[in-house]
Amino acid sequence: MAVTHAAGSLGDGIRCALSDAFGTEITVGDPRQLTGGASRQIWAVEIRGADGRSQDVVLRRDPPGHGDADRMRAEVACLRAASAVGVPVPAVLASGDTAPGIDAPYLVMDMVVGESIPRKLQRDPEFDDVRTHLAEDMGYVLGQIHSADTGTLGMLDSGDPLDALEAVYRGMDQPRPAVEVGLRWLRDNRPAKRPDALVHGDFRLGNVLVDNAGIRGVLDWELAHLGDPIEDLGWLCVRAWRFGAQPPVAGIGTREQLLDGYERATGIRPSDAELHWWEAYGTLRWLVLSQFQSQRHLGGAENSIELAAIGRRVCESEYDLLLILGLLDDAPSLPDVTAPSLHDRPSLSEILELVAGTLRDDVAPVLDGVHERERYLLRICVNLLGIAGRELGAGDSTEELADLLAALDCTSEADLADRIRVGAVSYSDAAVRRLISTSVLARLRVANPRHLLRLSHN
Repeated sequence: MAVTHAAGSLGDGIRCALSDAFGTEITVGDPRQLTGGASRQIWAVEIRGADGRSQDVVLRRDPPGHGDADRMRAEVACLRAASAVGVPVPAVLASGDTAPGIDAPYLVMDMVVGESIPRKLQRDPEFDDVRTHLAEDMGYVLGQIHSADTGTLGMLDSGDPLDALEAVYRGMDQPRPAVEVGLRWLRDNRPAKRPDALVHGDFRLGNVLVDNAGIRGVLDWELAHLGDPIEDLGWLCVRAWRFGAQPPVAGIGTREQLLDGYERATGIRPSDAELHWWEAYGTLRWLVLSQFQSQRHLGGAENSIELAAIGRRVCESEYDLLLILGLLDDAPSLPDVTAPSLHDRPSLSEILELVAGTLRDDVAPVLDGVHERERYLLRICVNLLGIAGRELGAGDSTEELADLLAALDCTSEADLADRIRVGAVSYSDAAVRRLISTSVLARLRVANPRHLLRLSHN
């Protein structure tokens, strides 16, 4: 039975949607927007039913005016299919292509309580016990996801993920030798494809809610699709999702634990080679997506210091890709070149270091807990100042790289990338490996030298 009501504000829209879904009038508090959600808005609100009982719910909606109703309907279908096989997901309470006051495709679900911040899950003492089995739990939950009935999920994309990734990369028209190496290696070493299953597409710390007992909720199904299920396991092993910690699965466990949980749920245990291939694919995927995100700023589509800063992190994934493929050459360090200066000290690089240190140590703590968004942006600024200072201190290394390029009869790294793509040179050639490794290491020593301190591929 539909409930008669008027709607205007966002709160009114949520009230109307839930009242229609429940068949009784719902009282709604003031919505509050939560952080997170790269492409969707997330709002929390307390509701109260006719019986007087209250509960917290979450609204996910597209930005008004930029909705994708098909994608939202697909997300709802994924949540329901996953729930049907026991995956811990929020229950969908209401959804629609639009509603007055909400003004965009949306879904309303119950609020699941748990921690999602990676550094807390990796380090806080309250999660000491759960960390002993969390990697296995993640494998088990992925096995549940992959056992979902796909009969209602025909709207999901089922194209070849490597073809799609290459199309994104080619569309940017910015050839990079490391990407070409990754593409050729992946095509040369691809394992047999498993039958299509529901693939979450972004299963990692940050997208799961965890309490002291284990996983309470799997969130953010925006990238879900149909495909080889081992893609999810490989993505979880990508070094970027370890957030600086050493253990190879999300920075909290071993690949053996992950596979133990997956085998317990599915009876299937992927081979080491199969998992390795999908981890390499995931590493290349993050490399290309990072490059794509930075281009949103650099190309003028969106003015964002966050997106701009990602451009300097692409070399981290280049390094990780060469490392996982066993193609990282022990390239010599390029010599530092410090030009003489007319000016007194502190030098320009020292000034940048001093400013960055003051912002980090004296200004940022004042914002802690009160202005989280501003503190986050300040941290990005500090990192960029550090990059600028290291680049000034490193001097110009283009002459050394030009010599290495000339030895391969190439005029630029883009030229080398094109030659790798067409098979004119082999990525296994020692001179090719030396050049790619040298250039990647030179960029990484400036962008994030700490990334070099964790050399082992666990």
